[in-house]
Amino acid sequence: MTRRLVSDDAALSWFKSSYSASDSNDCVEVAAAQEAVRVRDSKRRGGPQLAVGEAAWRGFVAYVTGEGARP
Repeated sequence: MTRRLVSDDAALSWFKSSYSASDSNDCVEVAAAQEAVRVRDSKRRGGPQLAVGEAAWRGFVAYVTGEGARP
């Protein structure tokens, strides 16, 4: 199922990982929106975005940081 989320991107506080080079646009940006955690390509800020539920995002972050259960 595809849903179109409508919110004002300008009102969101987007950030990049502290591991990203400050002068590089080769990464993703993340913002916490009311309905979901939003993820976008830093090179295409006006392009498509992923919207991930809060619980799924916490699980993803725990997995990639080594703090979550691994298969």
